[in-house]
Amino acid sequence: MVKTDIIAAKLYSNPTLSYQALQLTQPSTFTTNTNWHDAQNRQVLWQLSKTFQVADQRRNKIDVANKNVTFTEKNYIEAERNLFYDVAFKWLEVWTAQKQLDMLNIAKNNMDSLIIGNKIRYRNQVITQTDVLRTELLLKQYTVQYETADLELSNKRRELGFLIGIQDSVSVDPTDNFLFNIPEKIDSLLSQSMLNRSDILKAKSLIEVSKSNIKLQKSLAFPQPEIGLMWNPQNRIPYFGISATIDLPFFNRNQAEVKKSYLLKEQAEQHFFTVQSQLQTEISTAFTNHQLQKQHIKHYQTILQQAQTILNNVKYTYLRGATSIIDVLEAQRSWLETQQQYHYTLQQYRQSYIQLLYTTGLINQLAQ
Repeated sequence: MVKTDIIAAKLYSNPTLSYQALQLTQPSTFTTNTNWHDAQNRQVLWQLSKTFQVADQRRNKIDVANKNVTFTEKNYIEAERNLFYDVAFKWLEVWTAQKQLDMLNIAKNNMDSLIIGNKIRYRNQVITQTDVLRTELLLKQYTVQYETADLELSNKRRELGFLIGIQDSVSVDPTDNFLFNIPEKIDSLLSQSMLNRSDILKAKSLIEVSKSNIKLQKSLAFPQPEIGLMWNPQNRIPYFGISATIDLPFFNRNQAEVKKSYLLKEQAEQHFFTVQSQLQTEISTAFTNHQLQKQHIKHYQTILQQAQTILNNVKYTYLRGATSIIDVLEAQRSWLETQQQYHYTLQQYRQSYIQLLYTTGLINQLAQ
């Protein structure tokens, strides 16, 4: 829509056609042997005139319109960056909910297998009924958690579908690493973001608009002359002439708009410096958080292996009759808690990753 301003700025002003007629009203003043409607008793004035834009007014209007189009395009890219950020976070919520559902499903299957074995051992009087009931109780707890997680996943999918313009719920690939090549040095990120981040480009574009507007307002201080041609038959005697009209800039020389244009330029420059400072702070914070979360992920690799090993060993010991069901259930709870903590840490890592993509402006490239 803003491109229509360019078309409007390129248009020339329309010519003006005016008509005036003066009629004698007293019969005593009529020309001899004429009536009131005769041309001898009437004066007519036809005038065709046009306003001309001077001092590059038309060119400056076109330049302002072009700069506004560029600013609108940068603003659109900035809106895209924010939308991609929302979609990425919602994608991560769906991914996290899917992982939570998968973990609970594994835990449920483990308890199902354990219950089957315990029922056989109970019939063989190897364990007591209490051991079977304790196992079934934990399975019921996992079942309730599974149903809740399944509902949450369904809701998150519908929310993601809404953000990307799909009415039905959508699924995500749980194996997608969702990774993008990010420079390892913060200096590279800062320099790249200064050149490419959409809000920086938007702020720069606004400065260009304000500069162009200053030129336009200064040129509009010059009055626009109106020049025309006249055809003036007076009592059937034709006269031809020219006309010229121009405002005399004694009082109004567009002072207010010129001053306003300078103030707008100062505001645009101040906004640019603010965005620059904000960008540096955001990238520094996001980069530090991302590096920290990356270290946490590495630490959890060993913890996951230990939790799985403990669960396997306790199960094996229990089947040999060397430990109680309480130890198995505690190992199962510990395994699930470790898995959940790991995926929570993984979620934090990916959130920091998305935040870093967003603050650097690389998220636009990823979406493409």
